[in-house]
Amino acid sequence: MARKFFGTDGIRGRANRTITPELALRVGMAAGLVFHRGEHRHRVVIGKDTRLSGYMIENALVAGFTSVGMDVLLLGPMPTPAVAMLTHSMRADLGVMISASHNPFDDNGIKLFGPDGYKLSDAIEGQIEELLSGDMSAKLAEPSAMGRAKRLESVHARYIEFAKRTLPRTQSFEGLRVVVDSANGAGYRVAPEALWELGCEVISIGDKPDGFNINREVGSTAPEALAAKVREVRADIGIALDGDADRVLIVDEKGHLVDGDQLMAVVAESFQEDGRLTRPGIVATVMSNLGLERYLSELGLSLERTAVGDRYVLEHMRTNGFNVGGEQSGHIILSDYSTTGDGLVAALQVLAMVQRRQRPVSEVCHRFDPLPQILRNVRYKNGRPLENDGVIKAIAAAELKLNSHGRLLIRPSGTEPVIRVMGEGDDRDLVEAVVNDVVEAVGSAAA
Repeated sequence: MARKFFGTDGIRGRANRTITPELALRVGMAAGLVFHRGEHRHRVVIGKDTRLSGYMIENALVAGFTSVGMDVLLLGPMPTPAVAMLTHSMRADLGVMISASHNPFDDNGIKLFGPDGYKLSDAIEGQIEELLSGDMSAKLAEPSAMGRAKRLESVHARYIEFAKRTLPRTQSFEGLRVVVDSANGAGYRVAPEALWELGCEVISIGDKPDGFNINREVGSTAPEALAAKVREVRADIGIALDGDADRVLIVDEKGHLVDGDQLMAVVAESFQEDGRLTRPGIVATVMSNLGLERYLSELGLSLERTAVGDRYVLEHMRTNGFNVGGEQSGHIILSDYSTTGDGLVAALQVLAMVQRRQRPVSEVCHRFDPLPQILRNVRYKNGRPLENDGVIKAIAAAELKLNSHGRLLIRPSGTEPVIRVMGEGDDRDLVEAVVNDVVEAVGSAAA
């Protein structure tokens, strides 16, 4: 069955255009029916980020869930990983996060978690899709069996305590001056409070959401404000979350950005020293820098690659027994603690390594020199340019030129008519030349 509603990370689109009250209502009904298993009183937890449209979607979901007999526990603005954790710890049948992550405020989305706190499988999403496309009126609960809704007030403290418990009880960050940028998003309360409770001197920015300013010139997708603040107040480190706080990037004391590849290297080395790696390696996507792979190899660790998307990273981790994985963009998945990427928990692990080394962040978080990496996008109107003979020959010639001194990645975008051409290697001029050759061939085939 073709997927009409679900993408790679739930249902996402423009608020009040794609994500309408009617759709949210029906998602609540359909998901509630799919997870109505057994005779017990069923319940769902719902969290959201700080977008204006969250109010509308939240109320529509409540109507949908209660109409099929599910009780609803409302968490208010909470990070995506907090919703996943609370779904499991509160023994709920289902969890929902209303968020479009790092997108602008006028987008929104609906992410669903099963009772184990993991995102739903394709098969279960297919069941929900089937119900969404049909008539559910005959499956509504009897008047006496409808659900209730209740807003919870103590959940922020529960998540903060959970995050702190990922560290040894004796761990303290006293003496560290930290700037935290919460992207005017879901982590604006919990992240500064957790860091303060652990002893940090906290300077907070991106912590005044107004419904419109989520991710606007702040957060992990716009780290310039954080870098400037770190330099201004002479902080030891800057921490940038995204709108739903499931990803993190770091800024060192000089104001330089540290990406997810470097952070995975830091965490992998820390876990290896403590004997905490369940497998001798980590999982990342095809976009992670070759420098990371070579650095891990020097430590005796492997880098296993997946398709782009934290969902695929997590699937590979679960299937093959890895407990560290992530993406260059800052999704860091530590499966000993979380069932999804958790920006705050990942940041705490990095801070612990900084304290252990007693060295500046610019040294601790620079584990390798990334190889030159060049990415070009080529738009096309129709057809399949990658099946063109000229393109196939150009790719083969480019790979031959790179030989063992780099790699080439060509893939179609999953969301728009674009071919992405990425090359990396030791020689920047060579990489640029082979990427340009492939781009020219793809462009000619797409014309």
